[in-house]
Amino acid sequence: MAPANAASTLTALRRGVVEIISEADLTAKLALNRPLVVKAGFDPTAPDLHLGHTVLLRKLRQFQDLGHQVIFLIGDATALVGDPSGQSKMRKLMTPEQVHANAATYHAQVQRILEVASPKTYQQRYNSEWLGGEHSPRKQQPFGLKELVELTSKYTVARLIERDDFARRLKGGQEVSMLELFYPLMQGYDSVMLKADVELGGTDQKFNLLVGRDLQRAYGQPPQVVITMPLLEGTDGAQKMSKSLGNHIGINEPSSEMFGKLMSIPDTLIVKYATVLTNLSDAHVQAIEEQLSARSVNPRDLKAQVAEAIIAIYHGPVAAQEARRQFTSVFSKRELPSHIPIVRAESMQAAAQADGTLRLVDVLVGEGLADTKNEARRLISQRAVEIDGKKIEQPSVPRAEVLDKVLKVSRHFRRFPAD
Repeated sequence: MAPANAASTLTALRRGVVEIISEADLTAKLALNRPLVVKAGFDPTAPDLHLGHTVLLRKLRQFQDLGHQVIFLIGDATALVGDPSGQSKMRKLMTPEQVHANAATYHAQVQRILEVASPKTYQQRYNSEWLGGEHSPRKQQPFGLKELVELTSKYTVARLIERDDFARRLKGGQEVSMLELFYPLMQGYDSVMLKADVELGGTDQKFNLLVGRDLQRAYGQPPQVVITMPLLEGTDGAQKMSKSLGNHIGINEPSSEMFGKLMSIPDTLIVKYATVLTNLSDAHVQAIEEQLSARSVNPRDLKAQVAEAIIAIYHGPVAAQEARRQFTSVFSKRELPSHIPIVRAESMQAAAQADGTLRLVDVLVGEGLADTKNEARRLISQRAVEIDGKKIEQPSVPRAEVLDKVLKVSRHFRRFPAD
C-alpha cells in the first residue's frame, strides 16, 4: 500500500502526540511519496509488555497502516548499559541472559498490535546486530575500536552533560558513569544504522532522540523527525506505569483483570487513556472530555466505556463486554463471581507455618495476586486484602479460620480450600 497523502494524514498522526521535531520536516518527508522508515526502540528490561508500552506501539501501527515501514527495535545491547533517562542514580546492570530471556517474549505480544507478516511494513531488529554481543541473533558488522573512535568523535561531553538527569545528579554530588554517557550515543547510532526517517519515544527520551538527529547529520544522513509521546501513568495515577511499581496493566492479562485495573484509575486519566490507548474517534473522546467537564455523566460510566474499548483491542469485543458485565455484577451489585479459583495446594504449603497459621504474603505471591513479597506486604498494609469481607491487616492468619472462605485482593478473588 502506498503512503497516504501527507496533508490528509498529519492531523491523524498528531493525535496523542506531545511534540513533533519538526512538523515541517515530517510534512516534507510524508510528501516524498515513498514509505518512511519509522523506528521505536524497546529495551527488554522486563518480560511482559504493558499498556504503557502500547502508547508507542499504537503510533507505530498508525504509521504502518499508512503504508510506512516500522521497525520494532529490541535494544538488547543498550539494555546491558541501562537507559539513564529519569534516573536519580546509576542503574543495576543486567546480564545478557536476563536481557535475552525478556526479549524472547516480545514477538508474540507485539503481534497483538502490529501487523508482522509483511517485511515491507514491519521489521523486528536487535541493536546487537551492529553494537555487538554474544547473543546477537544476527551480526550486520562488527563494532570495534575504529567504530567507537568514530562515534565518540562526533559528540562532546559538554553536550551530554547538558542533559537534565546528568546535570541534576552532578550538581547533587552524585556520580554519572562513562557507560551512562555512552547510552545516548548508542541509541543515536541505532538511527544511523537503520537510516531512520522518524523515531518515536516517550517524553523522557527526548534528549536521546535528538542525539540521533545530530549523529545522523554527522554521518551525512538527513536527520530523523522526532515524535514524543506522553508517559502513561499507571493505576496509582501518579507514577509512570511500571511492573516494578505494581501499577501496570499487562496486555496479556485476562480481560476481567484488565477491566478491574482500568476501573481503578483516577478519573483524571480517563481522557488520556481514551486518547492514547483506544480506537475511539476524536469526536467520541471529545464528548467524553466534555461530559467529564460538565459532570453530566457519572465518571465511572465513562471509565467503563474506555476500559471496554481498550480490552476489545486485545481480547475482542465479546470478551470486553463480558468483562464489563462481570465487573458491574460483582462490584456494583456486590455479588461474588460465578467461578472463584481455589487457592492451590502449593500456595497453601508454601505459606504454612508450624503454629498453624498461614503467611498471607506467601499466599498472595503464590497465587499471582502480587508480583513480589514487598508488593504483597504493601497490599496488606493498604488494607487491600479481605477475607469474607473483613479487611486483613496482619501478615499471618489462623489456617483453621480461613478454610472455605473467600480471599479478595483488590479486584481479584480466590477461595481457600475447605480442608
